[in-house]
Amino acid sequence: MSEIQIWNLYFRVNAEYIVPSYMKHKDINECCGGCSVDMPMFAEIGHEIPDTEVDAFHDEEIKKIKLSDYRGKWLILFFYPADFTFVCPTELEEMADNYAEIQKLGGEVLSVSTDTVFVHKAWHDTSEAIKKIKFPMLSDTRRELCHIFGTYIPEEGLSLRGTFVVDPDGILRIVEVNDNSVGRNAKELVRKLQAAKFVREHGGNVCPASWEPGDDTLKPGLDLVGKI
Repeated sequence: MSEIQIWNLYFRVNAEYIVPSYMKHKDINECCGGCSVDMPMFAEIGHEIPDTEVDAFHDEEIKKIKLSDYRGKWLILFFYPADFTFVCPTELEEMADNYAEIQKLGGEVLSVSTDTVFVHKAWHDTSEAIKKIKFPMLSDTRRELCHIFGTYIPEEGLSLRGTFVVDPDGILRIVEVNDNSVGRNAKELVRKLQAAKFVREHGGNVCPASWEPGDDTLKPGLDLVGKI
């Protein structure tokens, strides 16, 4: 992690780092072998994501949801800036339209913003696009998830558009983060999920550019060097 990212996420008071409790290792020896400062936990490609619990609006109820509840499934965390905005409902409607396909692939979706669960409910009740949503809408009011996944915008108190695909073992496999002026493509996300699932189930194979199910894959080796 870069020094800039660290200074963006916590600050120094009386020569001590003040870090929110939800971002601390349970054991300081987990970070670097023994130091005097608890280091925050961050999601990183190829590593297990930190666990946390947040409120969610789902099926007309307010629920507590832990990321670890989804072990054994592919998990898509879909961060967006705010409810009652402009690009966000177009993205979330696309996600809702593709939710059944994601579930067929063994996946689940959690949308995430810094809005309260009550704002989520109000938006779900009033927007025709958002009424389509069947997946949980997480309320990251304490900015825990935004900090963990690196999407938080301190100057605005909001999240960037971030998509994170986590495998059934809790390992982060795919990351996409956009400027908030640029919307995402749910169908492309489904394609990436299909590719990640194929690679997991067919060890040693990799998916080339624009791979679709049924296309040829590659098996890296010396025999392919210089021939592609």
